[in-house]
Amino acid sequence: MTDISSPRGALTAERSLADLTWLRVGGPAEWFFQPADDEDLSAFLAELAPEVPVFPMGVGSNLIVRDGGVRGVVIRLGRGFNGIEVEGSRVRAGAAALDAHVARKAAQAGVDLTFLRTIPGSIGGAVRMNAGCYGSYVKDVLVEVTVVLRDGSLVTLSAAELDLAYRSSRVPDGAVIVEAVFEGPKGDPEALAERMAQQLAKRDETQPTKDRTAGSTFRNPAGFSSTGKADDTHDLKAWKVIDEAGMRGARRGGAVMNAKHSNFLTNAGDATAADLEELGEEVRKKVYDSSGLTLEWEIMRVGEPAPK
Repeated sequence: MTDISSPRGALTAERSLADLTWLRVGGPAEWFFQPADDEDLSAFLAELAPEVPVFPMGVGSNLIVRDGGVRGVVIRLGRGFNGIEVEGSRVRAGAAALDAHVARKAAQAGVDLTFLRTIPGSIGGAVRMNAGCYGSYVKDVLVEVTVVLRDGSLVTLSAAELDLAYRSSRVPDGAVIVEAVFEGPKGDPEALAERMAQQLAKRDETQPTKDRTAGSTFRNPAGFSSTGKADDTHDLKAWKVIDEAGMRGARRGGAVMNAKHSNFLTNAGDATAADLEELGEEVRKKVYDSSGLTLEWEIMRVGEPAPK
């Protein structure tokens, strides 16, 4: 990467990523880039050798970085990418805007994106993972996204082109989402604010929001219903099959399956990324042995293990 001209944003070698993830584990990024704006990001990617891998990172809320770190370039968007604008029933949000902030600002303008209020993370990650809760998903309200492709070109993609499905999308490889446009139903601002308050209270009552977790560890086995509609109301929940396999409270090193909600993999204080991932794999095996179901990871895992 020595032949790359200096970007206007910050480019750092061997930047530790542990402090940027909610689980507080993981090794360094070989290179860590924080672009100043769209043009800076486009120019950087256009000049980056095609064989250098690129990983766009959000706020690290749904991520395990392995202890050996991430090769290539980790790109994290900052202040130049967190704007939020509301026009009528449409909300335009930068990829670095927090989901909760978008939900609140939309509600103040009478637009219902309240399901985003309790989703930890930023808009770029919410789009990439088709985030959702309480029966609503990004797929239901997304109009289009703007992305910078791996070759540096800036393009707009419709929601249909992303093929959003249960906790997944088809964002082009190496592309960095920089902005998303949503269209939500209109609602009374006070009623929307009350709904969000109730959602927060429900989340805090049922989930370990004070612990070091990365949100739900595994996808619910239900996935999409036969009609193609995303379905998280099915009786078959990940936590339920984990409980039935006797893995609530299971430990490996500093990692534990949370006693309050067993689908929350938790850093109890001194876990390594290996502790967390190995415990997760043990849970998957126990669930398969118990029920014949194969749990799929919802937490993204990137990078390389620590050298032995």
